[in-house]
Amino acid sequence: MTPQQAKKWFAEKKIRYVLAQFVDIHGAAKAKAVPVEHYDMILGDGAGFAGFALWGFGMGPHGPDYMGVADPKTLTALPWMPGFARVACDGHVRGKPYPYCSRVALKNQLKRLEPKGLTMYAGMEPEFMLLKRNADRSLAPFDDTDTLDKPCYDYKGLSRASAILDEISTCLRAVGIDVYQIDHEDGSGQFEINFTYADMLKTADDFMLFKMASSEIARKHGVIATMMPKPFSNRAGTGAHFHISMGNKKTPNLFYDKTDKRGLSLSTMGYQFLAGILVHARALTAVCAPTINSYKRLVVGRSLSGATWAPAYITYGDNNRTACVRIPGGRIEMRLPDGAANPYLAGAAILAAGLDGIERRLDPGEPLNENLYEFSEKELKRRKIGLLPQNLGEAIDALEADEVVRAGIGLDLAKEFVSVKRMEWIEYCRHVSSWETDRYLEMF
Repeated sequence: MTPQQAKKWFAEKKIRYVLAQFVDIHGAAKAKAVPVEHYDMILGDGAGFAGFALWGFGMGPHGPDYMGVADPKTLTALPWMPGFARVACDGHVRGKPYPYCSRVALKNQLKRLEPKGLTMYAGMEPEFMLLKRNADRSLAPFDDTDTLDKPCYDYKGLSRASAILDEISTCLRAVGIDVYQIDHEDGSGQFEINFTYADMLKTADDFMLFKMASSEIARKHGVIATMMPKPFSNRAGTGAHFHISMGNKKTPNLFYDKTDKRGLSLSTMGYQFLAGILVHARALTAVCAPTINSYKRLVVGRSLSGATWAPAYITYGDNNRTACVRIPGGRIEMRLPDGAANPYLAGAAILAAGLDGIERRLDPGEPLNENLYEFSEKELKRRKIGLLPQNLGEAIDALEADEVVRAGIGLDLAKEFVSVKRMEWIEYCRHVSSWETDRYLEMF
């Protein structure tokens, strides 16, 4: 849309402000509201932000301004905010794309595909919970009747959340996101809204729109919409699985091969990409599961429903949801990412790992379609099945040691990410919890 077309569109849609929107290192949406009369400004120099006020931009209080330069292809009205539109922005500093911007980092990785004529496609499964706070500030599912031990696909749970889910879905479809199914997931108050796959950059942009829409629409209903990986210790966690494929102008899915001797309909290129993911899985964990709470999801154990769905094992299978990668016929489902992941950083890191597998012609070995939760530690070692990092500190160590993944998100940004997350881990380790005081205060 040209600036002239945009001005006409603003008038037709009664848009008064454009949100110049980007994300910080955590994947949290940031924005300025720009009156439509000044839309040309954010197409050129961009909207200015104090970089030191933002997480993970490598700036001190004496640094230059961070400029959010609008990508006009992403301009869309926001139905849940009448009079407002949103445009995704790339970070620029001193007139150049800024390597600490995670959207820029993803675009830099995607440029590696251009000489090959390739496009990375991704579909995401955004799980989330609808919760409320009790009088004592504790959390609970917003629907008091959503109490089944095995609530997955429960009609009553879906029905009683229908007003919120319908409004979210309607708003997403209004901004061009093709929602194709909605369901109640395995945790009480947990839902999933699926939308059609697209190229990786658009999918990341759409995922941010989903987060923005769901949180604000839920709030209008007096409810908290959260993608926190593990709000309840005894319930299934919240994931954001990536479904990945690669295509070109002639072949929409180069990962598909119906003659696959392993029976997974995966091509040689697909297996090589998969092998790269598995080789770098421990480092990818830091980016795909980036919070302290993420590792409450990745710990193997039982929930009330009987399963955690935790993708804790570094292996793959066709329909094996106990492995970190599932192959649902001609594509790769990366089950590691959770709802806290920055979609741009996760996409860039996964692509870097996969391309390393392709360039080195790696092979992932044979698939495993057994219940890995039932394997003993001895059996896991015998079969050489690795375990993903079980805490953030361990994951950060793995990222620091993995040059491929660090280069994939950009060495400067990787250094900043490690610094921010290392401090998060240290603060957590120093924190004295109620569990500790309850257990130890009068033990000795």
